[in-house]
Amino acid sequence: MLLKEYLEAIQYKITDGTDYGWNCYGTNTRYLDSVQDDRYSISALFDSTNQFVYAIELWDYANNREYRWQHPDYKESFLEEAKEKGIDPKESLDGSKFIDLDVAEDILEKISAVVNGEEYDSRIQVPLTLPDNELFQLMKLAHENDITLNQFVEGVLKEAIDNAEMLKDWK
Repeated sequence: MLLKEYLEAIQYKITDGTDYGWNCYGTNTRYLDSVQDDRYSISALFDSTNQFVYAIELWDYANNREYRWQHPDYKESFLEEAKEKGIDPKESLDGSKFIDLDVAEDILEKISAVVNGEEYDSRIQVPLTLPDNELFQLMKLAHENDITLNQFVEGVLKEAIDNAEMLKDWK
C-alpha cells in the first residue's frame, strides 16, 4: 500500500504527524494522523522517502473499536521490537487490544466509512487462496446449500474456530 491510498481514505484530512520512535520499520518512518474530535483517530506509519505504508491504526470511537493493519513483511520485526521493549504487541494506547486486520482493503474500507460517518462491516476479511479445483469444489458445495461462496466459507471458518475454542476449553 502506498500513502496515496491512505490519504484518499481519510479524504486528505491531515491533522498531525510525527517521527516514529521505533526501528522496526526503518529510520525514515513517520506517523501521519487524521483526528476528528470524538469520532475517530487514524494513524499511518509510512516511509517518508518512498511513501510505503508499513501500518495503519484506526480508533473508531463511535463504535468503540480499534483496528490495526500491518504490512505482512514487517510484522515479525515489529513483534521482535515489542518483545525487546516489554510491550504487549496487541495493546492499543488505552490498554485495550487492537483488532488486527490482514487485508489492506479491509482497513481502507473501514476508514472510509468511519470518516464519512457510515456503518461498516465489522467482520475481518481473511485472504483465501485456493487452487482452482478446490475453489470449484467449494462453489459446488455452496450451490448445493443454496448460499453464496462467501457465506459457505464464512460458515466453514466459524465452525473451525468454534471447534478449536471448544478443544482449547476442554484441555
